[in-house]
Amino acid sequence: MAAPLRLKATSASPGVATGPAFIAEPLAAAASPPSSLSGHTELSDAIKTAIRELQNLATGADPESSDIVEFQIEVLQDPTLTDMAGARIDAGENIAFAWVGTLDGYIRELECSEEDQMRARAVDILDIKNRVLAVLTGTPLDDFPAGSIYVGKDMEPSRFLAHDWSAGGGIALYAGSAVGHVALLAKSRSIPMVIGAGQFATERGQHIGVDGDSGTVILQTSKGNATPAQFDHPATSSAPAPDNGNLRAADGSQILLSINVNAPDEVDSIIVTTTAGIGLMRSEFAVTSLGDAANEEKQFAIYRRLLDWADGRAVTVRMLDIGGDKPLAGLAEASSLRGIRLLLARPEIARIQARALLRAAIFGNLRIMLPMVTFPSDVDDMRRIYREESSELARRGVPHRIPPIGMMVEIPAAALMLDHFESADFFSFGTNDLAQYLVASAREGADFALYQVRAVPAVLRLLSQAVKLAGSKPLSICGDMASDPSRTADLLAAGIRHFSVAPARLPAIRSAIVGLNADGTKAAGE
Repeated sequence: MAAPLRLKATSASPGVATGPAFIAEPLAAAASPPSSLSGHTELSDAIKTAIRELQNLATGADPESSDIVEFQIEVLQDPTLTDMAGARIDAGENIAFAWVGTLDGYIRELECSEEDQMRARAVDILDIKNRVLAVLTGTPLDDFPAGSIYVGKDMEPSRFLAHDWSAGGGIALYAGSAVGHVALLAKSRSIPMVIGAGQFATERGQHIGVDGDSGTVILQTSKGNATPAQFDHPATSSAPAPDNGNLRAADGSQILLSINVNAPDEVDSIIVTTTAGIGLMRSEFAVTSLGDAANEEKQFAIYRRLLDWADGRAVTVRMLDIGGDKPLAGLAEASSLRGIRLLLARPEIARIQARALLRAAIFGNLRIMLPMVTFPSDVDDMRRIYREESSELARRGVPHRIPPIGMMVEIPAAALMLDHFESADFFSFGTNDLAQYLVASAREGADFALYQVRAVPAVLRLLSQAVKLAGSKPLSICGDMASDPSRTADLLAAGIRHFSVAPARLPAIRSAIVGLNADGTKAAGE
């Protein structure tokens, strides 16, 4: 049997997936609308319907997904678009064609931009165009089968958000963008994705593979060959069986490997013995509204479930990292407040979460992590809240325990002064924010992806210094850099011995670690 055909593409989100191909219709194609449609009212109603559909998608979504939907809603609410389409309608043009013509002009302008970020926004506008057009023509936008490999020129963000990814699957795009919204979503959900594959021939239902680690699409050589594509790169190569996440580097040094999770149901498909536990639980992804933040029992149930799954392994819950560019639904605060600054400014939110965590702590190996810490007093002030809530629980006779309280290291000022944070029990490096603040760039900026790459040497130097300043206190790394096997050697060399990564990245990082010595050098024979 001939070997499967491998097509070179560009990685947009790491990981490996196989499944039946779903061939998307060209995004620019649309059914011809009925000629009877006319008038401003019909267009206005269609836009309102599209906005309601997008709002439904945003309900319960994580902050990053909500931001993307809000961007699309803002565009739909822009009167400039309706005025331009209205002028076409007044000139006698069919309402649907007036809408398409208006949006196509906008799309062409974006596609011709010299900036990658602006070109990437073209598919957002295409998404908006097709959603309103679907309402006008009565042709709803269809989902695709769960577990499929989506194949097309590009992918609309709303289509990604509406799809159920729990059964796996991946994305292979002929074009696409690594800085587009779908790429950002794929990374946050650990969905393998490649872009720039060029238009390739495959049949709907044919089994294909997407390798987001090496940037490859693997096709079968015949329709009857239903064997999943085989990937032979290091991310899926055989590695010694893990011992509860306690790995050994090639020189015998112990390395811990934990996972990052956003919600309790994410651990359902993970075998607990493959990991040392949960190195980062982003509680703001599970507590998504002011009502949730006020619900002590709901939070207690979330933390208890994770501790039950961990079965004695460490579970590190980061307190709500909300505010600024990560708003909590129903809470309006100044944009300068985020993370621990907002929690200390709104102690009623911090106290409810503290009580839930204190009560949950008796059921397992819980650790509490404070977000966006800048000064030692931040840790001291939060510890005071925990002591006060502990005293109140004790007065009421409620079983509880004060667990270790550590901090995220994601602000350069804190990283440079770790030896002053005496009251922090442990440290965890968040390289996403650390890189952002080192290059002084907003994440939504067009050049942030480029800046983030260029900042790597500075981030590594800062990590090396911070590790030394941390002394004997436990430390780990949980940012995106930890999940990138191309950076594993650098992080080991910086002194990192505990990696917390996206679940889909466990095989790749495990394979990288066992082929390296603890100082980051390659093992003999590698």
